[in-house]
Amino acid sequence: MSHVSSVDAAAGAPRAAALIVPTESLRGLLLWLMGFAGAFVFIEPSPYEIVALVSMALIGVTGWSLRGALMPLALILILLNIGYAIAVVQVADQQKPITWVLISIFLAATAIFYAGILSTNTQARLDHLLHGYTASAAIAAVAGILAYFHLLGSLSDLFVLYGRARGTFNDPNVLGAFLVLPAILLFQRVLVGRLSVVIGSGTLLMVLLAALLLTFSRAAWGQFVLSALVVMGLCLLTAPSAGTRIRIVSLAIVGGVTGLIFLAALLSIPQVADLFAERATLDQAYDVGHFGRFGRYVLGAELGLDRPFGIGPLQFSSFFGEDPHNSYLNAFMSGGWLSGFGYLTLTAATLANATRFLRADTPWRATYQVIYAAYLGIAVESAIIDIDHWRHYFLILGALWALMVASRPYLAEMRMGSL
Repeated sequence: MSHVSSVDAAAGAPRAAALIVPTESLRGLLLWLMGFAGAFVFIEPSPYEIVALVSMALIGVTGWSLRGALMPLALILILLNIGYAIAVVQVADQQKPITWVLISIFLAATAIFYAGILSTNTQARLDHLLHGYTASAAIAAVAGILAYFHLLGSLSDLFVLYGRARGTFNDPNVLGAFLVLPAILLFQRVLVGRLSVVIGSGTLLMVLLAALLLTFSRAAWGQFVLSALVVMGLCLLTAPSAGTRIRIVSLAIVGGVTGLIFLAALLSIPQVADLFAERATLDQAYDVGHFGRFGRYVLGAELGLDRPFGIGPLQFSSFFGEDPHNSYLNAFMSGGWLSGFGYLTLTAATLANATRFLRADTPWRATYQVIYAAYLGIAVESAIIDIDHWRHYFLILGALWALMVASRPYLAEMRMGSL
């Protein structure tokens, strides 16, 4: 009897292995598709929602789990959306605020999904997701560049808005912000990669930076500069030798000079130079004045003190003429104190915890540093722009939490080794 059981088990093992491989390949493909679909966000609900729903459902059927260490992320996101759901009751007669809340709940679910699925088989799954993301960023960037210079004929108007490249997004600011993560990922490869990697990554980086410039998004420009500086600093901090540090600094200098030459070439085009000169200031008409961007911050904060349940999603402009353009303020306005403090807590807790793992010697340390820098850039950018429904924000948030969880054993081992 035992002989038969052992034979059956031996025969079953290859069959089980044969099932596991296709299942993991399916997960990888679906994660690639989710990363790729993130660039196609020109309506709400967008194509990304369809791809994400199908992918999450199929991956859910194959099985995935949410580790206990991810519960704080899930809890904060739940509380954040409970605040939105309570506040929307005030404007329940309007369809758009209700849709806004439903999309917020869905995007929060995607962050939890990314955190759960990437915390297992981390390196392979993360590679699939980021490869899809980078591919879509390249397509969106090329579409934006070609359309900006009217090289797509009558289709050019689809990818440009107010003289600014928007690619496959509905807003140039979102295209610019979307490009930051793959741009700094390529920037890091230029700093530490082999010569063949440096050439390929550097070429694609120039394409992404050209599109980033042509979005004329001041916030995205600042986010890229901040994130790139953080990545370079982390590369220097974790470099294995003095020679590597010298190489990083040298390549950064060469890259900086190349970037300036590239920028000068673009600015030699009158239409680029004129809009660049207009956008590269902080005294736009909608920035200054009592009801300007910064004036609205003060007015909104004063209103928020008197409205513990907020004023409801998408209502800020009816009070002050424009959207808040500040995600921290918008959380208080759209979901009251519960959502406002929830968003503040989410940002502070994520950055505080993520900083602990920056030097952990993991197989994905380089990628972790890029995602950390991208999240830090978004957290800062949140103070001057609304990121509430940026799909890639939730991707970065979930991925960062997943990497924190997956990195815990490595950090514990490093600490034990230092004792």
